[in-house]
Amino acid sequence: MSVKSRQKYSKIIRRRKQKIERRLKRKQWEDQESPMFKGRNIHYEVAEKIQAISCGGIGAIHQMVQRCGLVEEINAKVKLLKVHVPYHESDHVLNIAYNILAGGMRLEDIELNRNNEGYLNAVGAQRIPDPTTAGDFTKRFTPEDIWGLMEGINTVRSRVWAEGRKERFQEALIDVDGTIAGTYGECKGGMNISHKGIWGYAPMIVSLANTKEVLYLENRPGNVASHDGSVKWIDRAIEVVEPYAEGICIRGDTDFSLTGNFDRWSERVDFVFGMDARAVLIKRAEELPKEAWKVLVRKPRYTVKTQQRQKPENRKEEIVKEKGYKNIRLESERVAEFEYQPGKYKKMYRVVVLEKNLSVERGERALFDDIRYFFYITTLRDRTAEEIVELANGRCDQENVIEQLKNGVNAMRMPVRDLESNWAYMVIAALAWNLKAWFGLLMPNVVRGTQVVKMEFRRFLNTLILLPCQILRTGRKIVYRLLGYNDWLKDFFATWERIRRLKLVLV
Repeated sequence: MSVKSRQKYSKIIRRRKQKIERRLKRKQWEDQESPMFKGRNIHYEVAEKIQAISCGGIGAIHQMVQRCGLVEEINAKVKLLKVHVPYHESDHVLNIAYNILAGGMRLEDIELNRNNEGYLNAVGAQRIPDPTTAGDFTKRFTPEDIWGLMEGINTVRSRVWAEGRKERFQEALIDVDGTIAGTYGECKGGMNISHKGIWGYAPMIVSLANTKEVLYLENRPGNVASHDGSVKWIDRAIEVVEPYAEGICIRGDTDFSLTGNFDRWSERVDFVFGMDARAVLIKRAEELPKEAWKVLVRKPRYTVKTQQRQKPENRKEEIVKEKGYKNIRLESERVAEFEYQPGKYKKMYRVVVLEKNLSVERGERALFDDIRYFFYITTLRDRTAEEIVELANGRCDQENVIEQLKNGVNAMRMPVRDLESNWAYMVIAALAWNLKAWFGLLMPNVVRGTQVVKMEFRRFLNTLILLPCQILRTGRKIVYRLLGYNDWLKDFFATWERIRRLKLVLV
């Protein structure tokens, strides 16, 4: 884009912003005689030549994919097709990922894009695979092919980090956890019943808390333990992140406290894992002197910028008391620490213990106090016990990532036949989530980029992807002419300009 064109677009955006601000300006209204929604004389027409799409942001995403070399990496690492008549492996992968980015919720929604001439022109495709072909493609994957796909994505991820982050991660936080992905299907290969009685699968997710990206994802039968097979994925995640981080810390719950790997991991990275409250640990905690304990004061969730609002009445609490239900209420918290060396360790490790004093009540009556202990084992020595508890509790943010995978990108709908094919679909759908993070990392405005990284997926779509656009094909160019306005357009154009200046990567 020339300097003249850039100035023209900046002027248009500024005028649109001023126009909408005038319409939304707060003022004292008089009593209105008629409702605000006044549109009556509405007509529909069919455009003869003009083409438009609702997902105008897909062009910037596609440009980013091409500039970062993702197309070439997928075709180099994933070899599923003997001949390409007419689609390549990258066409199938991007077809599924772009369907999600275009607002689709299931494979069947691909048919809408496939019959939209504007969409086909927007991505420069004569045709795209239909939903049945897309589903059949996922059935071709073996575990080795899925591994290759994830490795290709991680290769491109490293290029985005190198371009989008001029400094290394001061502390990269690798989170690992399992979840349950249920299905109503009765013929899904590899599914089983979980400990919660849910039929389906038990995916394991390894993510980077700093950018919310999914580093690795494995699909497993529903009856598999949460930590089963996690060591190889944690080790590989360390290798992916290590060149770009000053330090690495692994976080996981009690299931991932894999003591046989602690000594090996401690030589390369730090970690904070929960530990089961076994009798030996509880005994150690109860034997600690009184002066070893400190009252835990948690930081406020947010800072009040104006003045504190009056809290509404807790209706749940009132009903529980009124009905005389059993109620457990937190009274106080204390922290302490001690050194610990179980049998499988060769080193001494720091254990931070959190004591929760809970009041068990029924109605207005207090029945008794319940003391519960939570243990965290860590290699970190330069932080207080309170900071270790805060760091360990911060792992709960991965639950938001898992929730976005389930209900944001709908990666765990299990739309295809068996364990491997659904695993492949999960990885491709998670790519759509990662593309959001990459777009935020490449955003020149760091503050806005951080907001994009933290955004829920649906808000990202509504803000930066679902932009109504007119599609023009002139000569060798595909022109996206934006038809609407929101206050993110300035950042959208700045990111698009940065993406266009990226050196094209060819494998």
